[in-house]
Amino acid sequence: MRRSKLEMYIDILKVLAHRGPLKLTHIMYKANVNCSVLKEYLDFLIKQGLIEERTIGKNRTVYANTQKGITVLKYFRELSTALPLVEEKGKIQNFPY
Repeated sequence: MRRSKLEMYIDILKVLAHRGPLKLTHIMYKANVNCSVLKEYLDFLIKQGLIEERTIGKNRTVYANTQKGITVLKYFRELSTALPLVEEKGKIQNFPY
C-alpha cells in the first residue's frame, strides 16, 4: 500500500528521532524513500522548521530533528493513539463513528 506524504514525513521524523543525525543515504534506506523524493521532503521539512541540516567536518552533511520536529512527532503519536485506524480489506477506516 502506498504511503501518503504525511506518512512519509512522519517516517522521516521517526528515523531521525530514533537514530540521531543521519546522512542522506542512511535516511533514504531507513525510511524507505528514493533519493529524489527524499530531497524534496527534506527541503519541505527544513522550510517548516521540523529538521535542520548540519555540516560536520569539511563536507559531511547530516540531518537532525529540531525541537519543533520532536514536538510534532509527539503530537502525531498522541493523535494516532487517540484515533486508532482499522484496516479492512485494503481500505483504512477510522473507528468508532
